[in-house]
Amino acid sequence: MQSTGNVLQKGIEDIHISKHDEVYLKINCDPSVAQELCDYFTFFVPGYTFMPSYRNKIWDGKIRLFNIHSRYLYSGLLEYVFIFAKKRNYKVIPDGDWWKPLKIEHNQEFIDHLNLPFVPRDYQLEAFHHALSYQKTLLVSPTASGKSLIIYLIVRALNVKTLIIVPTTSLVSQLYADFQEYGWDSLKYCHLVYAGQDKVSDKKVVISTWQSIYKLGRKLFEPYELVIGDEAHGFKSKSLTSIMTKCVNAKYRIGTTGTLDGTQTHKLVLEGLFGKVYKATTTKDLIDKKELASFSIKILLLKYPNDVCVSMRNSKYMDEIEFIVGHEKRNKYIKNLVLSLKGNTLLLFRLVKKHGCILYDMIKEVTDESNRTTFFVHGGTETETRERIRAIAEEEHDAIIVASYGVFSTGINIRNLHNIVFASPSKSRIRNLQSIGRGLRLSENKNETVLYDITDDLRTGARKNFAYQHFEERVKIYEEERFPYTIHKLDL
Repeated sequence: MQSTGNVLQKGIEDIHISKHDEVYLKINCDPSVAQELCDYFTFFVPGYTFMPSYRNKIWDGKIRLFNIHSRYLYSGLLEYVFIFAKKRNYKVIPDGDWWKPLKIEHNQEFIDHLNLPFVPRDYQLEAFHHALSYQKTLLVSPTASGKSLIIYLIVRALNVKTLIIVPTTSLVSQLYADFQEYGWDSLKYCHLVYAGQDKVSDKKVVISTWQSIYKLGRKLFEPYELVIGDEAHGFKSKSLTSIMTKCVNAKYRIGTTGTLDGTQTHKLVLEGLFGKVYKATTTKDLIDKKELASFSIKILLLKYPNDVCVSMRNSKYMDEIEFIVGHEKRNKYIKNLVLSLKGNTLLLFRLVKKHGCILYDMIKEVTDESNRTTFFVHGGTETETRERIRAIAEEEHDAIIVASYGVFSTGINIRNLHNIVFASPSKSRIRNLQSIGRGLRLSENKNETVLYDITDDLRTGARKNFAYQHFEERVKIYEEERFPYTIHKLDL
């Protein structure tokens, strides 16, 4: 009896794993180990203390990636189970070899067959091979690194029923156009889905915004064998989860993004739905290799008069933001800065009516007299109009684009940008890096981009105002990404 007891004790901490479907793993283990796993995969959601459901005591502010009752875990988190077990001397026992990556070798014949208009870069091919080998992965490759070509290579190589999900209607059109540019008959093989379009198609590839399809029934997602989430960081968590969990037969699950927001929760949710992060390259490496334009940052630190700083010291966040964007002298400074810059300039703002409209009208009043091309783009601008503006801007040499962060920080490609101006304070890692990426693409008449980061200093004593705190967060990002920057202090 003692011997039998020892055998049972030896196996009590084993973790048996099987594949429930392409979405979930099924984990069988002792209840105490299951509780440990549940704790290991439980995290507070960033900003949970501000959410109504937490404040109303409906929710504890935590996200749980392992369901202790069903024993289901997102398949993309398998590697973390091995890490969990190793630290505790537990044994992981998968029920077969399905979890092991394949070894996909470089196939020059396939690349030649595609007859691409240019030669893929080494890191693009490596990311492509990694995606095919691991089948589930989250490819992190910076803005302007050519993620659309990596997606195209994956789609053409697998040649299966494919769903590509993007966050904006502009990206639906742009990806379609990119595929056409690479030499594919997009009209024949690709179906586009956004507001008003049919949600299903017999065509090989469906490109859709997540907003258009997340409420559809599971049956409509079952035919897909490959699902790609482009700019995956931009999806709302619940909507993305809804789509990805319905794609039960999608053996290949590829996410692409230029950057993650730096929080563990964000990273693990995306990895659970797609797979482990694979970093293809970095912006600094691409700049060093001359594959992106050289880049520098000029931080323009606007110091407000002391009496203004004192009057604003007890202001709430939105009160401070509205004061800043409505400040007449500040807006005149931005107008004069933009008009003084040579080359195509992208001016980014947050609040459309309270800031974007004001800046656009101030700039347009001057540019109308000089016939300098000026555009205004925000969330209410039709997709077709945005695409026309993008195409026109590619041909311009001294245009001004006044645009909201929401529209132009994600996925809009303009190769011919010389200057970017941040007119509104922001600490969002994703928004800032994506916006910077808008200006890093090389073009025939541009090899350098300058970012003008406008910062508002309303400090009094030891108190730092919100906009100044956001500036400090941006500087941390610039240093992490190894971007060169200088700080210029100016009295407003």
